[in-house]
Amino acid sequence: MFTGIIEELGTVSSIRKGNETIVITIGAQKVLEDVNLGDSIAVNGVCLTVTSYTDRQFTVDVMPETYKTTTLKELNTTSAVNLERAMAAGGRFGGHFVSGHVDGTGEIIDKRPEKNAIYYEIKMPEPLMVYFMMKGSVSIDGTSLTIFGVSDDTITVSLIPHTVSHTVLGAKGKGQSVNVECDMLAKYVSRMMVSKVKERTGGKKELTFEFFEQNGF
Repeated sequence: MFTGIIEELGTVSSIRKGNETIVITIGAQKVLEDVNLGDSIAVNGVCLTVTSYTDRQFTVDVMPETYKTTTLKELNTTSAVNLERAMAAGGRFGGHFVSGHVDGTGEIIDKRPEKNAIYYEIKMPEPLMVYFMMKGSVSIDGTSLTIFGVSDDTITVSLIPHTVSHTVLGAKGKGQSVNVECDMLAKYVSRMMVSKVKERTGGKKELTFEFFEQNGF
């Protein structure tokens, strides 16, 4: 479990790509302070397991499912990556519940400055749009962000200067892809509601915006 508060930017020092698999070695400092074999570290929002490490770098394996559904396959040697260790019990919880299990990828379709912030408009896969709401939470490349704009197929988030300079999202621009993890609580609620709808309609109804409208929401 993670919080979406990025601890440091790491750098890919080596990468070995196979047939829908990857072995990545990442240079880092802070996340290695108390690392152990088998620890979970979120890399651009993807929960990965440490398979080996030194005092300067660690190695992780990427399996086919992760390869297919995330942007990790786009990484190259020298790529910067967001890093976060699994949250510690009893520590401060500054973001939101982030599992490190990416739901899909989005595409940045607009990036523009607004006073001291930078606005990102991100096009999302249609099945994920039901999980987004104004002032709700989303993890973009592992960074916990607040949604302040929702359209039929996009969300808008805003980055403060600190987030711009301390995460990979700050360096990304129009046309680039990002890992997206929807709010965990929203997914649980949606799943329970879908089950209830199917139970009451004999499986004849799906949980859609039209269904909500027809039922007074």
